[in-house]
Amino acid sequence: MTSKTRIGVVGLGTMGAQALKSLSEEKDIEVVGFEQFDTGHDRGAAGGESRIFRSIQFGNQDFVPILKRADELFKELETESGIALRELSGCVLMGPSSHQTVKNAIATAKEYDLDHELLDRFEAAERFPQFAMDSDDVAIYDRYAGFIRPELTIQVAVSLAEANGATVHRRTKVQEIVPDDWGVTLVVEGAKHRFDRVIVSTGPWVTEFLPRLADFIQIRRLISAWYPIKRGDSSAHRLPFIRLAPKHAYGVPSPDGVSVKVGVSPLDHLVVDNPDVGERNVSLGDLAPFDELLNNCIPSLNPEPIRISSYFEAYVDDSRPIIQTAPESDNVIILAAFSGHGFKFSPAIGEIGACLAMGINSDFDMSNYRRSDNFLE
Repeated sequence: MTSKTRIGVVGLGTMGAQALKSLSEEKDIEVVGFEQFDTGHDRGAAGGESRIFRSIQFGNQDFVPILKRADELFKELETESGIALRELSGCVLMGPSSHQTVKNAIATAKEYDLDHELLDRFEAAERFPQFAMDSDDVAIYDRYAGFIRPELTIQVAVSLAEANGATVHRRTKVQEIVPDDWGVTLVVEGAKHRFDRVIVSTGPWVTEFLPRLADFIQIRRLISAWYPIKRGDSSAHRLPFIRLAPKHAYGVPSPDGVSVKVGVSPLDHLVVDNPDVGERNVSLGDLAPFDELLNNCIPSLNPEPIRISSYFEAYVDDSRPIIQTAPESDNVIILAAFSGHGFKFSPAIGEIGACLAMGINSDFDMSNYRRSDNFLE
């Protein structure tokens, strides 16, 4: 009788939960997950009740096929669980027609024949009066878009994985990851757990286990603020939006429909050394970029937030995530640094990570996301 391959997943957040779910479906795999908090916690990138799902990409165009696979897997998660994880109401992307990010979004929509409308500022103002449009703005209406319930999605993925036979250790801190030529040892609360391979998907805690990444990954404290609807049709605010330029910002409806969660550019947020010691309290000075955004772009929201929360995420300058085996060991798989854009792809990235852990090829060319060994050293 052939023994099963043992694979560990460290961090059951955005990507780790989906990798766990994917691996749990393989008969020859024994998968064990470790989460230092509870699944669906509010400290990392998945916090905040809602995240945008969009078809149109304005950064890396080669993520469009991965997004399509993620869409299929979101549907599977909803079917298997019987729980609605997304609301597809569309999404509005706005910005100056001359800005390269806006041009990228339009080019991607056309190249991949994505369901969209391109509106000039007058058409956009009539169609979406909740937003203030500048004189040189255009709007792209992404029809196959909406918002995801992130914490719920993570909990659903982990629960389905457990139903498939995965073992999950919650509130369990991994102290050390020690690879060798034959596998990987995890040191967990003083005990040693042996695996053939391990996926590291620890979000802003990634540099704790892979310190060489600290030279080019930034851990940022991001702020979300929830603003109630001031006037007009509240149903209009079921539509997420992204202001692409001149300064990035976004808004996502709260699931209860009472308010809109607003976020501003990560460049407006604090860089921290460690999410465990980062300041989670928000000062009045932290809200200055939000005040500017609401005054200039979203006059239909009450400018006084009813809720403010902070989270931590891992960023890289080129927004190109790390999806690869570690340079020092093919037995360690890294899923890291999604720079605030990862949740909509997460089921597909989890599946890709599972393929890497099993030593098989996925359906996607991931060479653009493998950093050179010198870059990681």
